[in-house]
Amino acid sequence: MSVRDVTRTLLGEEIEVTLVKNASLDIETEHFTAITGPSGSGKSSLLYLLGLLDRPTSGTINMLGTETTQLSENDLAQFRLEKLGFIFQFHFLLPEFTAMENVRLPMQKLGKLSVKEQTEKAVALLESVGLHDQIKKLPKQMSGGQCQRVAIARALANDPALVLADEPTGNLDTHSAATVQQILRDIAHTEGRAVVAVTHDEHFAAVADKRIHIVDGRIQGN
Repeated sequence: MSVRDVTRTLLGEEIEVTLVKNASLDIETEHFTAITGPSGSGKSSLLYLLGLLDRPTSGTINMLGTETTQLSENDLAQFRLEKLGFIFQFHFLLPEFTAMENVRLPMQKLGKLSVKEQTEKAVALLESVGLHDQIKKLPKQMSGGQCQRVAIARALANDPALVLADEPTGNLDTHSAATVQQILRDIAHTEGRAVVAVTHDEHFAAVADKRIHIVDGRIQGN
């Protein structure tokens, strides 16, 4: 992904707030990138731009040969579904669905696999994050760390090129946080994906291949 001169500004009736200012950066395949900075610095705003959840006010975001700022809303939604995976601080699993059913949801929405194929893939993904014994469990029957690993498996459901995580360990105990951190590193290093994570955790950021530090909406050192 190539980001050039991206700015994100919110306009109110009497106020203008710039969340990200003239950001330029490259997100590389097989790299685990951490975005750090003080509270309110624009970390999540930058992540949402990289995840194509927000549109920049100006600048370009090119991914896999596609200039995403030129896509229609429908095409942008389809691009996100096919190419991007998302993990948030809170897992946002559907409480009435099992772990396997939650992981199947993005595949169902994409509609490229049969139900049997979706189920087999969901089971394999859950096994890959160490949850072979939790496949039929509901979220309320699992720990917070286990639920977050289900959320990681769900983010991988459609084989995304880029996985984005917003404070993925912020709600976890030390052991669970370390497990999630290692899984995200492995996704980048062994599965050939790009992984970008916003974090306040210095230990988490220290193991990243690349660190992007942002202050007052501006990337430092670029």
